[in-house]
Amino acid sequence: MSQKMSSHGGGGPKPKPKLAVPRPSSSVILISPQNEVLLLHRVKTSTSFASAHVFPGGNLSLQDGTCPPAEDPKHHEDAPWYRNAAVRELFEESGILLAKDKNTGKMLAVPEEERERGRRAIHQQGMKFDEWLRERDANAVPDTDKLIPFTRWITPTNVPKRYTTQMYLYFLPLPLESEKPLLNEIPAEGEKEEIQVPTSDGGVEVTEARFLPASEWLRMARAGEIILFPPQFLLLHLVAEFLDKSPRGPGVAVEELKKRREGLVEFVHSGQPPWTDKCISPKMLKVAEDGRAVLALDHPGPELKGTGRRGEADRVVKVKFKQGSARELELQWKKDVFREDGGEKSNL
Repeated sequence: MSQKMSSHGGGGPKPKPKLAVPRPSSSVILISPQNEVLLLHRVKTSTSFASAHVFPGGNLSLQDGTCPPAEDPKHHEDAPWYRNAAVRELFEESGILLAKDKNTGKMLAVPEEERERGRRAIHQQGMKFDEWLRERDANAVPDTDKLIPFTRWITPTNVPKRYTTQMYLYFLPLPLESEKPLLNEIPAEGEKEEIQVPTSDGGVEVTEARFLPASEWLRMARAGEIILFPPQFLLLHLVAEFLDKSPRGPGVAVEELKKRREGLVEFVHSGQPPWTDKCISPKMLKVAEDGRAVLALDHPGPELKGTGRRGEADRVVKVKFKQGSARELELQWKKDVFREDGGEKSNL
């Protein structure tokens, strides 16, 4: 979030660098049958979010559909190409397949070994995702209808590599009976659906993929055990408010799990604008006394100036950026940040 200043000869101010065009990408906040969240640990050599824990996702490709050009505001709107990319990238990065029979709506069940071969072939561009699906079942299509938009993020202008990322929520089916163990097996006809276990991609981009409660991911970040960046931190915080209410653990009844999901979905569709439509390009308000940057979340970015798109006006994120990493994150109400020292705080 900081820019290095340098002297420039010639008697005039140094021209501003050309603004990088945000590359379109998608990410999925995948919720497990036990209401846990999937995060991936990126390799330390990654060009984006190195060593951080992130939601599965990645850049759009031609096989996902044709995204409008960068100068078109629709370049930054939820659309089939963003949804297709979300499902494809989830499969490539974690091995979890979200596909269904387009006629019956039944989820497609593919054995784990076959899924692993498929994700490698697609990632290495040996075949397209939709082609691989049709080879499994002629009626198979990505299950994009159950994706719920949950904010868009546009990288700030002072970062050389920028993205316009559509975030989605997706809920895997609840267990039929919470007291029964969840098995990773292909069900017989009419039985409960397969519970897929996420795996890394062999260390190409991801070293680990696992489900944990949103509140546990946040605890690990606060303790310095993992790296989260502001988008992941904020969204995990919001998810935890609904899915991680007490009581917690494997003994929670299915009806309670369902009720918590319904509360989260209702929240996502609330607000002005609703969280489904918020577009956030973090912008530094000030530097706090402890040296952390205070990031405003209400700006949509210069690409959407004058379009009416807005972000989140009431909250801010405090963060310390150091050597490409984000540490000491905290979510606060904006009004509290500007109170005088010693005033009452209301941390979220």
